[in-house]
Amino acid sequence: MNWLLTILGIMALIVLHEAGHFAVAKAVGMRVERFSLFFPPKLAGIKRGETEYMIGAIPAGGYVKITGMNPEEIEGLPPEVARRAYYSQPPWKRIVVILAGPGVNLLIAFVLFWAVLFAGSLNGAATLEGVNPGLRTLEPMTASIGAVQRGMPAAGELRRGDRIVAVDGRPVTVGGAVEAISSHRCAGVAVEGCRGRTPVILTVRRGARVVKLSIVPRYNADREVRRMVLGFQFAAPPVKSFGALAAAGASARELWAMTTQTFSGLAKALTSAKQRHQISSIVGISQVTEQAVASGAGRALVVIGYVSLVLAVLNLLPFLPLDGGHVLWAAAEKLRGRRVSLTAMWRFSSVGIALLLFLVVNGFSNDIGRLGG
Repeated sequence: MNWLLTILGIMALIVLHEAGHFAVAKAVGMRVERFSLFFPPKLAGIKRGETEYMIGAIPAGGYVKITGMNPEEIEGLPPEVARRAYYSQPPWKRIVVILAGPGVNLLIAFVLFWAVLFAGSLNGAATLEGVNPGLRTLEPMTASIGAVQRGMPAAGELRRGDRIVAVDGRPVTVGGAVEAISSHRCAGVAVEGCRGRTPVILTVRRGARVVKLSIVPRYNADREVRRMVLGFQFAAPPVKSFGALAAAGASARELWAMTTQTFSGLAKALTSAKQRHQISSIVGISQVTEQAVASGAGRALVVIGYVSLVLAVLNLLPFLPLDGGHVLWAAAEKLRGRRVSLTAMWRFSSVGIALLLFLVVNGFSNDIGRLGG
């Protein structure tokens, strides 16, 4: 059931993104030939008026086909069709239609963040070490220990109220602590309960003292973990209530912070092997979303909001056939006073698409490695 809800949630984001393009294109008088969930080959479809509504076989996104999105198509069209073609419209209309898709995704992310904060759906949710690390602004998890599991390596070493300040000599946040512990490896094959090759060196603040602990981690083979753990739970964040305006402000700040972080992360991934190792494909994103769904409605809505935000950000990269590429060339046409050649558009876009494909393949490779343990 969790996987079904995850798939339906991601499909809904795709459909709503394309519905933004579709609705605005219709509103400004463009001719929409096809509205498709997923890519060809065609599995099923139905035609209503001039538009075909289709489901494709390749679940890698969706698209809206507007007549004349290739300027070379317009020449052979009947006059009554050609006047409604995409490239027959002024640049401002084209920009509005293209921005409608990412705009819907940004609106979805904002509304979901606002609803969760206003309803207080994440308050009091502790985070188990190694599973679903806390969300940065919307759930500011503390690095304090909330509970220690009996029979686990941390039992007898860590105490409730200890605050982790460093792992293996490096200062860490909650997410960084989980990642650092997970980076340890078993002495042999990774099987349930195998001991780590080396101990985890924790630096914790215990009252007024700073204490160093050496704890050998243990491998947890559970499907939702599959990593080295010590066996503790981070403390829940303090309960914080948001009014309607405060929730809106926090949501807007989160949108901006995550947008800039995504752009900078993509740039760093092209030059940093460590950053590339953190990239996930739709496989990894779906797995994280499924874990969030299993954790409860509040966390699920936040993660779906993040996925919606990332869809918007990636679509705004300035390369054809992404939305950002269409916006770039429509704006260039407006500034130059004449259309940019199709050859020039694709020559510029080919470099960006090649880099993006490199990151996509890297993401799939990372996810295959993670799923394989």
